[in-house]
Amino acid sequence: MKALVYRKPYTFEYSDVPDPKVGDDDVLIRVRACGICGSDVHGSTGKTGRRIPPLIMGHEAAGIVEDTGRNVTEYARGDRVCFDSTVYCNKCEPCRSGRFNRCRTRQVLGVSTPDFKRHGAFAEYVAVPWWIVERIPETMSFVQAALLEPVSIGVHAAGRAPISAGKTVVVIGAGTIGLFIMQGAALRGASKVIACDVNEFRLEIAGKLGAHERVNPDKSNLKETILGQTDGRGADVTFEAVGYAKTFGHAVSITKTGGYVVAVGNLESAAQFDLQELVARELTFTGSYASSGEFRDCVGLIASGKIDVEPLISDVLPLSDGPRAFERLLEGRENLLKIVLEPWDLR
Repeated sequence: MKALVYRKPYTFEYSDVPDPKVGDDDVLIRVRACGICGSDVHGSTGKTGRRIPPLIMGHEAAGIVEDTGRNVTEYARGDRVCFDSTVYCNKCEPCRSGRFNRCRTRQVLGVSTPDFKRHGAFAEYVAVPWWIVERIPETMSFVQAALLEPVSIGVHAAGRAPISAGKTVVVIGAGTIGLFIMQGAALRGASKVIACDVNEFRLEIAGKLGAHERVNPDKSNLKETILGQTDGRGADVTFEAVGYAKTFGHAVSITKTGGYVVAVGNLESAAQFDLQELVARELTFTGSYASSGEFRDCVGLIASGKIDVEPLISDVLPLSDGPRAFERLLEGRENLLKIVLEPWDLR
């Protein structure tokens, strides 16, 4: 089959590779669309330690069932499906309790570390366990379905803190995940959602997707603005969806006493904060990692229009154009959110 292979930092090759092996519990999927995740872009620099070449990246995908293993009865050839990015065992205690992202032996599609390598979906075919697969309706395009995985991450994050009517939520970082967190928070009943980003294009998209207020920290004082929007209290819940120590510090500073700070981004491994502030203000810090089965519910959220993915789709290209697509995302000269690659040219 053809695949986009990560060979070394900043280098991809569209080439022939062996077809994936289909285990007894696997579903072989003919990939129709696969989105480029920000983690793929960062990983392609060779600096994260989570994309050790050679590797087929890609974990935001959808397609058609081509074949199934002998133990699979839930799916059949021709089914239109999406699948989770986390490959969990479905047996350990976290899995049995529905906390799939905490699986003791979890792997991630398209990720390679010193502990595991799992080829992903920047290829004509990918094989995954049947229990991470879900059907998609005929009314949903494969390109839309390719965004189910990041939608599920946003929805999962929105559920990591109590949100209800009357609450003010701030999302720092209006990239793909931040925009879906924003929509997820609104669905949970937040009365005011404020999007923060230094990129005016992303703030414009946030406005189209329902942000009540938009703040550019390069143009106005973030803390003063948020306090002004909340009668001096601060945000009830702040989501940090960038991943830098500096922006995490901003998240802490704008959250009210007794509020919640949810860390979602993880570009930097360490952040300092005032322990006295944590104690005296009784803040609650929590993390949000991947998703935990929410992608099944997200199928309905996208199909019903309750979550809108269309404004985030910047370009749709053939898989063979993958090397240039990564270059464009790394260069950062264009206003791009999500580029989706298609392994099969059926147009």
